[in-house]
Amino acid sequence: MLKGKTAIVTGASRGIGKAIALSFAENGADIAVIYAGGETAAAEVVEMANAFSVKAMSFQCNVADFTQSKKVCEAIVKEFGKVDILVNNAGITKDGLMLTMSEADFDDVINVNLKGAFNFTRHLTRYIMKSPHGRVINISSVSGIAGNAGQANYAASKAGLIGFSKTITRELASRGVTSNVIAPGFIETDMTAVLPEAIIERVKSTVPLKRMGKVEEVAALALFLASSAASYITGEVIRVDGGMLT
Repeated sequence: MLKGKTAIVTGASRGIGKAIALSFAENGADIAVIYAGGETAAAEVVEMANAFSVKAMSFQCNVADFTQSKKVCEAIVKEFGKVDILVNNAGITKDGLMLTMSEADFDDVINVNLKGAFNFTRHLTRYIMKSPHGRVINISSVSGIAGNAGQANYAASKAGLIGFSKTITRELASRGVTSNVIAPGFIETDMTAVLPEAIIERVKSTVPLKRMGKVEEVAALALFLASSAASYITGEVIRVDGGMLT
């Protein structure tokens, strides 16, 4: 499905990013695994991807750093020769009520989740435009659509990704590049694993399907959007939330 394509996935050492990277690799794409601090975890993802007989490499990067991101993007292009698919998935949370949220916590989340996506897209646009199969996929959240108490920073960053992606759609569509957003709901990840069971059960009760989603279910949508089957889909925001916002 993606044989001969080169994909970059930020935040790919765990969770949704890892699932997307491995799904792409399983379907033939060469993979650049971007990670912030989990070197061992990133190396494991590379090893798992290589088992699918594709080229996979990991690159450490603080996606919020414009200059560092540029250097890493240049290194990726040097190693792989081209870029077809970019998945902006890297994200952090620093939750807190508006009344007590610090400026640093607001800035940190915006810088990683939103500016990080800008940095990688900005540095890779010229290469993605050259691809006959250009794809940009931004991983947002249902919080970016509906908001969420205690997540002013996170919700703002994820809402920003939606506007960012729609702008990419208008700017790059003439070059055949598609840009879409995936908005996951309550997904089983390392972030949700630390939540108290009572909170997990309460949130699940608000989901019509009455369960948490799996990272593989998000990755399946990313794979579709990255494929030729989705070549006429762009500017969309697609929820993977079990009907949570219905």
